[in-house]
Amino acid sequence: MSENKTLDILKGAILLEHRGKSLYDSVFQSTQSSVVKELFKFLAEEEEKHINLLEKQYKKVIQNKGFDLDDSVLSDFHTSEMVLSDKIIKEVSGAGYEAAVIAAALGFEKNAVAYYSDHSAGAETPGEKKLYVWLAEWEKTHMNLLAELDKELKEQIWYDNSFWPM
Repeated sequence: MSENKTLDILKGAILLEHRGKSLYDSVFQSTQSSVVKELFKFLAEEEEKHINLLEKQYKKVIQNKGFDLDDSVLSDFHTSEMVLSDKIIKEVSGAGYEAAVIAAALGFEKNAVAYYSDHSAGAETPGEKKLYVWLAEWEKTHMNLLAELDKELKEQIWYDNSFWPM
């Protein structure tokens, strides 16, 4: 893959992560729910880690040093699994602002997984492939967290509105 193509992919990835962080920061700032604040603060911090890693890799590629992805670099970034509590479900209305943002965030994370997965398939160096595969896996943890929460919220609204079959 040409250096320009690699740099374009990295720039796209950095932009993608900045957009996610902006979305998550916005929800963190605006929600009244402490548990939703905690969730979106966590997600914003995760995106910040991705930005820092991607910017470091971008600088390495510009300097013709390739990707710097030994296991110690990647081991610094372990995502912790947030536990979905009943409190989140109770505090968030299935049809409210927070639920809408959770659904939007889920779509955002799906796009991130696709972006990294697609580019890992076309990567020409092992380091580049390792980065994209690793980021896709990390984004999948966010996607799965949000998907479970979105599912619970949908079921809540279905139950509250008697949408279940008789």
